[in-house]
Amino acid sequence: MLEARVRADTTPQRDARRAHTVLLAAGGCRAWRMAEIVRVDVSPVVRWRDRFAREGMAGQKDRPRSGRPPVYGPQVRLRVVAAATSTPPHPCDGGSHRLIADHLADTGISASQVGRILAELRLKPHRVRGWPTRPADPQFFAKAAEVCALYRICPPGSMVLSVDEKTAMAARSRKHPGRPPGPGRVRRRECEYIRHGTVSVTVALDVHTGQVVMEELERNDSRTSSGSWPGFSGAFQPG
Repeated sequence: MLEARVRADTTPQRDARRAHTVLLAAGGCRAWRMAEIVRVDVSPVVRWRDRFAREGMAGQKDRPRSGRPPVYGPQVRLRVVAAATSTPPHPCDGGSHRLIADHLADTGISASQVGRILAELRLKPHRVRGWPTRPADPQFFAKAAEVCALYRICPPGSMVLSVDEKTAMAARSRKHPGRPPGPGRVRRRECEYIRHGTVSVTVALDVHTGQVVMEELERNDSRTSSGSWPGFSGAFQPG
């Protein structure tokens, strides 16, 4: 655990130094030499070495410090956690610190304080990871295996096509030219753009050759969607 903590890029520097100190002490390194290696004074090196000897990994944590008592007690903190881990009232609301602070406006808590409380608990409600849910079909895996087999090997005298529609694609261009990268500076791009309308298309991809055939949809309605295929009139283009 100590070695993993030292190697990890996400480990805070002070935790990495403490773990490195303990590893050096286990190798028989003297206190003054450990202080030179981890670049701290001798007293904290001795403190973290002795704490680990008495308490193990628990001794690597900071002791509670004296000072001003917390402004927000356990009840407010529980409400912050409840708001961060519950479903938002609207799917697009997300879980930003500002929205949680507005939801708990009666407590007077600020968005920055909400962020500190969630950071201590390693809660990140603003991050979302999706996953696919398979249909409730007992033959799902058998059907999926047949489709995957078609993608891997094309049957003789046949063509495997993957068809999909893309509606209301925005045609945009940058309003201002970008700036090239330079030494110590990444490429910069201005955020404003100019709209040139939208387009709706139906596209078929020949899975095994990479060729694409496309047809533009003049009207994006149910009649167009149902009648655009198989009467496909596009020309093959390199995909």
